[in-house]
Amino acid sequence: MEQIRPAQLQEWLARHAGAQPLVLDVREPWEVQTASVSPEGFELLNIPMQQIPAALSQLDEDRPIACLCHHGMRSLQVAHFLTQNGFTEVSNITGGIDLWSAERDPRVPRY
Repeated sequence: MEQIRPAQLQEWLARHAGAQPLVLDVREPWEVQTASVSPEGFELLNIPMQQIPAALSQLDEDRPIACLCHHGMRSLQVAHFLTQNGFTEVSNITGGIDLWSAERDPRVPRY
């Protein structure tokens, strides 16, 4: 499974152009309300980590998915789970939304 930093997201998106890349935000609703990213060149979907097993049917196994959380640990677990369940194009956004704010968009609040 690929690990990408927020600063590398444009490269990841370019490699998956035409495939409708998805950033899967696995944080809790209160976290998304506190700080969220703007979908630019990708679809953004929030499914909290605990709800992922029940929501697998909502996700396309062949679609490029980059998982996002606060610091990258929950998203890494979800990325592994997706890979173990037949998803083929899964990446983890290392450093999560916290690093996103530092590397990609300083308008995103840090918490």
